[in-house]
Amino acid sequence: MKDPVVIIGIGEIGAVFARGFLRTGHPVYPVTRDMDMQTQCSHIPEPAVVIAAVGETDLHPTLANLPDAWKPRVALIQNELLPADWQRHGLANPTVISVWFEKKKGQDVKIVVPSPVYGEHAELLTGSLNALDIPAYLVHDQEQLLFELVRKNYYILTSNIAGLKVGGNVSGLWANHEPLVRAVASDIHTLQEHLTGQKLDHEELLQAMLTAFEGDPQHQCMGRSAPARLQRALQIADGAGLEVPALREIAASRQ
Repeated sequence: MKDPVVIIGIGEIGAVFARGFLRTGHPVYPVTRDMDMQTQCSHIPEPAVVIAAVGETDLHPTLANLPDAWKPRVALIQNELLPADWQRHGLANPTVISVWFEKKKGQDVKIVVPSPVYGEHAELLTGSLNALDIPAYLVHDQEQLLFELVRKNYYILTSNIAGLKVGGNVSGLWANHEPLVRAVASDIHTLQEHLTGQKLDHEELLQAMLTAFEGDPQHQCMGRSAPARLQRALQIADGAGLEVPALREIAASRQ
């Protein structure tokens, strides 16, 4: 029997990974909110990998309480993820996937573009997804990983925040509101450079975001999390003294 896989949080995305690992022969052990991780770690101290499949807002409490034995085995799948998020918890080099597929209740998996995976356990994750015909590929260095994480942040934040103003889908957003997209993306770029401490190639990231727009042109811009994403972005900007004029204009228009 293959080594077990632990999945912390069995929502829609966590369940996709569970199905993939089961298909590749790995026993799957879910850890839900009402289960103590330390107790579960005593039962399964050396899993093949530990998928932290909680939402963005639950990531830091989860990592703060992650058992030491699981830390070298953890894999992160959250949106709005950057290296500082795992470094603050003493995780030097976790496995990370930028998830580019969507799974909603009652619907099948929808692919946007292939999902890049980095880290020691990347092959396990790509194997589990490929078993479900979900395309994923290996990323081999941290610089490429950072680009892919920022690309996903461009996509989510730009489409969500611009969508608060004009609604619609990503195809119409770019076709009908290109100046707005460019203005919001420029502000997102400012935030991402601040959060990463790196100089980033804005035009390359913008084009990579547009490739993702083309992967699922009917994807709706404004999900339930859009207002909270705008609020978090402005909190970061305020704390760092950043201008982000397009984001502030959209926020003001909603008051």
